[in-house]
Amino acid sequence: MSKQNLAVVILAAGKGTRMKSGSPKVMHELAGRPMIGWLLDTVQELGAKKIVVVIGPGMPELAAAVAPHQTVIQKERNGTGGALKIALPALKNHKGDVLVLLGDTPLLGVKTLKSLVAARGDDGIAVLGAELPDPTGYGRLIVKGDTLQQIVEEKDASAKEKQVALVSTGAFCIDGAKLESWVKKIGNKNAAGEYYLTDLPEIAAKDKAVTRVVVTKNIEEIRGCNSRVDLAALEATLQNRLREKFLTSGVSMIDPSTVYLHFDTKIASDVLIEPGVFFGPGVELGEGVHIKAYSHIEGAKIGKGATVGPFARLRPGTDIGAEARIGNFVEIKKSKIGKRSKISHLGYVGDTIMGDDTNFGCGAITVNYDGFDKHQTVIGKGVMVGSNVSLIAPLEVKDGAFIAAGSTITDDVPADALSISREDTQIREGWAKEFRQRKQAAQKKKKP
Repeated sequence: MSKQNLAVVILAAGKGTRMKSGSPKVMHELAGRPMIGWLLDTVQELGAKKIVVVIGPGMPELAAAVAPHQTVIQKERNGTGGALKIALPALKNHKGDVLVLLGDTPLLGVKTLKSLVAARGDDGIAVLGAELPDPTGYGRLIVKGDTLQQIVEEKDASAKEKQVALVSTGAFCIDGAKLESWVKKIGNKNAAGEYYLTDLPEIAAKDKAVTRVVVTKNIEEIRGCNSRVDLAALEATLQNRLREKFLTSGVSMIDPSTVYLHFDTKIASDVLIEPGVFFGPGVELGEGVHIKAYSHIEGAKIGKGATVGPFARLRPGTDIGAEARIGNFVEIKKSKIGKRSKISHLGYVGDTIMGDDTNFGCGAITVNYDGFDKHQTVIGKGVMVGSNVSLIAPLEVKDGAFIAAGSTITDDVPADALSISREDTQIREGWAKEFRQRKQAAQKKKKP
């Protein structure tokens, strides 16, 4: 049987009841992406000719997430065998291997699945197993020699069978030519009254077909998800994988365990990331970027050699030029910052285009929202914006201009001009002393 003709069925009809959620279980995210997306990526790497996803009724978001792959609806949740039976019409006339996977086991690796497909033989089944120190909750693999005799579900296992450490991970590779006849023979005479996919080895044995077991040593990749606790454990595993990928590609992290990455994060070599950094979707870091501690970055592109943080927040639509300096407690949103420009501390820049070599002083802000609409600020090259300046958009500050500290600017500023907007200072001699005396006298009157 050709191993090139591969179909995959992913069972993903679970509602996520134990997760206390209204969303389908497999739509819960890992590193910012639904867990079903991770599994689909792996399956596509196998070169599958056809992918079918079994979903539950009322799951349009899941159907959209797996498109353009075909979905079939399991209206009655009557077990894994019932789910696979629903998928049979979509596999009509398929003569190659059929790989059956659980949608809530998202971290299975390509190498492991290739081994599973290769082990199936010419006319039988291959099952992916693992030896667990605590096998509670898993179906046990009862093996004789190198052949699987049966899979016993936890609810149906005897005390002796529960001592078996070798468990089923829920991944099967099945002869497509025999699949339909075998699946139709699955019964529901068990403790749960459900149709179990795990009955297939015994059914296949009656046709003198052999079931082989492939044992994975990587326990992390076969972890399933039934609760928020499981979801958090999967997230931890995936984050470690992503961190290792970047560390081995030339990225430095002072404390990797505190850096959180998104599935689409892009980081060039010689980047240094300090502790406590969070990357949301759509982040791209150029070569030699330095991200200082406790910064939150999403939807941002950061140019070569730029420095960001500590305690900086870059929001979607931010584009930081090469060698720019974005300092502590600075927030930037939907803005393009020029090369070598500095926004060093305690500033807000929104809906702004800023040229090269501009200095944006401490406490300065662009006032981009009037309560109804957002407006743009354009700041030229080589501009000096003093401390505590408010630039009221829409506004243009042209090249080389200087904005005096404490100013509120509402009119465009010409090139190389100085703009000052302050009220006249008033000094009242002796006022502070008289004020304190009045307050002290009033306090004495209040005492009994």
